[in-house]
Amino acid sequence: MSQFENALAAYQGFTDQFQSVMLSTVSADGLPNASYAPFVIDESKNIYIYVSGLSPHTQNLYAVPRVSVLFIDDESQTKQIFARRRLTFDCSASLVERDTELWNQIVDNFEARFGELIQMFRSLPDFRIFKLTPNNGRFVIGFGAAYEVDPNNFDTLIQITNS
Repeated sequence: MSQFENALAAYQGFTDQFQSVMLSTVSADGLPNASYAPFVIDESKNIYIYVSGLSPHTQNLYAVPRVSVLFIDDESQTKQIFARRRLTFDCSASLVERDTELWNQIVDNFEARFGELIQMFRSLPDFRIFKLTPNNGRFVIGFGAAYEVDPNNFDTLIQITNS
């Protein structure tokens, strides 16, 4: 298998090892906020987060509906701290309206993934589901092994070269 084929295989299964995603949002006043949220992802690489309306990142998503997300290998599982495998997406955020067909489908996906706790969240009116739609992405495997996610096909990569 070529280096590119290995990278593509690693990319295509990378998010499967995570239950939560790191979020970088910004407030209406331009203040940055780093946080995280459990997620589910669909076949188009849309990421859905189920978050409290009281949290700063939720308020930020209402004010500025853009978010950068990060999936990164655990420090304890990496051989080189300067070259941790990571995947980032810059996304547009949109609220999934409560009690719609899509909302119910996504909540069911959360329940299948995270269990009965989701039943309680379902009944709490302050919890929201946001759809994070990737606009672009980058997958870094290590030194000299960085790839852009193809913006025309989020299932594949484009190798970044020095030229």
